[in-house]
Amino acid sequence: MRYQQFRGTGVALITPFLADTSIDWANLERCIEHVIGGGVEYIVSLGTTGEAITLSSRECQQVFDFTVDKAKGRVPVVAGWFGANSTSHLLERIKNVDLRRADAILCSSPAYNKPAQEGIYQHYLAVAKASPVPVILYNVPSRTSSNVAPETFVRLSHASDNFVGVKEASGNLVQAQYIIKHRASEDFLVLSGDDQITLGMIACGGDGVISVIANSHPAEFSGMVRAALAGDLTTARRLNDQLHDVHPLLYCEGNPVGIKAAMNILGLCDNQLRLPLVPMGKGNYDKLAAEIEKAK
Repeated sequence: MRYQQFRGTGVALITPFLADTSIDWANLERCIEHVIGGGVEYIVSLGTTGEAITLSSRECQQVFDFTVDKAKGRVPVVAGWFGANSTSHLLERIKNVDLRRADAILCSSPAYNKPAQEGIYQHYLAVAKASPVPVILYNVPSRTSSNVAPETFVRLSHASDNFVGVKEASGNLVQAQYIIKHRASEDFLVLSGDDQITLGMIACGGDGVISVIANSHPAEFSGMVRAALAGDLTTARRLNDQLHDVHPLLYCEGNPVGIKAAMNILGLCDNQLRLPLVPMGKGNYDKLAAEIEKAK
């Protein structure tokens, strides 16, 4: 398999902040050690969960380089801040960012202007041609307001060997099944972008996940994924059930609000976000703390 290193559990790593919302480097290192020690297969630095859109370009490069330094080659590191509404702007960013130490980039489809499927297809072909490293496609219509049709991903899987696969976060298992069935080959990975349906997607032939909850519970969630990929559904279901009631609370006030609260509950970082995001309200925070305690 061409991109075996991205099979299993990738974690969309948070970016911890101090009270003044500057980057908390000490706790970022702590989080990196927590997820690697918990057994994740790779790290996605500065995706949605990493609050990349609230960081400057300089800060993004600093966080990414710091993450690569602290990972010390133990796991691959994916650069996650590659989404844009303009193809030309995205190509300029790819050109100007230092990607020599990246194992891949994660690239969300264009938002706001709601391009046609042909436009999305051509956008991604341009990215594949420009990127010096492999590209993980990303479909997240809840944020982009534009679903990438499964036929488009199948078409892309045939178009370039520079595509690792797709992070499929539409929440639509039927759509994921179509990609799994019709992709060019198993070299094109189909990764869940929704923790709560990861087990179901793997049961349908998916290859893993880029996860939110693996920040707080890397051992349990990556263990579930590995068991599912190995066909041990008894173990996978047990571990999935363990976290079942934690998942919804991570999203009740949006991501990464919930996972930042969870990491704070576990003593891994301060509960700080950058505006316009604000910390989780006390009622939901207390509910989340109770469910995390039950999940032990």
